[in-house]
Amino acid sequence: MRNDPRTHGLWEASAPAAPPTGRLERDLTADVVVVGGGFTGMSTALHLAERGISVVLLEAEEVGFGGAGRNVGLINGGMWVMPDDIPGVLGAVHGERALDLLGGAPLLVREVIERYGIDCQLEKQGTLHLAVGEEGLTELRDRHRQWAARGAPVELVSAEETARRVGSAPGAYTGSLLDPRAGTLQPLAYVRGLASAALSAGARIFTHSPVLATVRQGEGWKVSTASGSVSAGFIAVATDAYSTGPWEVVRDEQIFLPYFNLATKPLSPDLLKSILPNREGCWDTKEILSSFRMDRAGRLVFGSVGALRNTGHAVHAGWAKRSLRRLFPQLGAVEFEYAWFGRIGMTTDAVPRFHRFADKVAGFSGYNGRGIAPGTAFGKVLAGYIAGDIAEADLPLPVTEPKAQLFRNVKAAYYEAGAQAAHVVAERF
Repeated sequence: MRNDPRTHGLWEASAPAAPPTGRLERDLTADVVVVGGGFTGMSTALHLAERGISVVLLEAEEVGFGGAGRNVGLINGGMWVMPDDIPGVLGAVHGERALDLLGGAPLLVREVIERYGIDCQLEKQGTLHLAVGEEGLTELRDRHRQWAARGAPVELVSAEETARRVGSAPGAYTGSLLDPRAGTLQPLAYVRGLASAALSAGARIFTHSPVLATVRQGEGWKVSTASGSVSAGFIAVATDAYSTGPWEVVRDEQIFLPYFNLATKPLSPDLLKSILPNREGCWDTKEILSSFRMDRAGRLVFGSVGALRNTGHAVHAGWAKRSLRRLFPQLGAVEFEYAWFGRIGMTTDAVPRFHRFADKVAGFSGYNGRGIAPGTAFGKVLAGYIAGDIAEADLPLPVTEPKAQLFRNVKAAYYEAGAQAAHVVAERF
């Protein structure tokens, strides 16, 4: 996109084409206007259209341009925060609601994919959260206990079985937590598939149509772009960390954490028998974490915190090669075929937000690197809320006011520089 291979990398090269869309160049009327063409926006539009509600979606760039088209592609349940800690952050009622919704969100993703026949390289073998050292194993034991108490089918896996499943060198991991509900997919293909499903259900989607202004109009709103407008009764805001225009505060209440992915050339059949033979998605417990998974063609996709710009590309690629040689000695010389990066929006407490910006203007945001399943689930919830099927008092998140974080750009630059400094020396000794 934008003729830049480092924005969407492998995903743009391997995703089915996006459905035909164009710029909004006229004045329209709808029941709801959705702003943002990522997982949340497309899920909202789809679930509204399924109800027979007239919906127009406006995307400033292209479908999946933001985090939806750049991420690792792990379909995770829950959030980074420990399950027992979430009620303390959100309150007892909302905390347990959120855990129930997000724990089952990967299964919703599967259901949507299967119902609409979305071709997005879905793998349903689960994910492995990999323990590094005894501290990492203690964390996973706590996480397992807390999820199991809520009925989640998670399983602690021994160090030996983890090594077999991952194909990693002995001692690389002290164990892992298997979540069979989870899995992997091709994220850009998935969000494009959601767009096609929404269109087939009756939604109207316009790209390259950033919202410039909103004006109260009777009991509803007029949403204007450079060459058109939509008059609607409700505005669903789904712009998240890439927000511009009227809802820049959604972006400003998050600190950006850069994250990159590198994809190898397709591995040989022999290597595919030993490295992730079951195609689980993986990430570890390190503070500067690593993630890896396979794509359908057998490329190993490996990522971590950092931005592939300026000196960062050489530093992070060098670190990734050293890490992969340590983890998978059988790989031999490592060559990367694709490289791309984006940004993760981090809220102050690492949990999502529900904002009511004005009467009949609301949205979910702040996924902290967990966009696929939560975005799909919150989009469905938002559609139910708009349709009147879910009362505000019954939502899985409390209503909060957006508030810009102080020194967010300084903090983001610190994270980018810190990740690069850590990767300069990591795996050298």
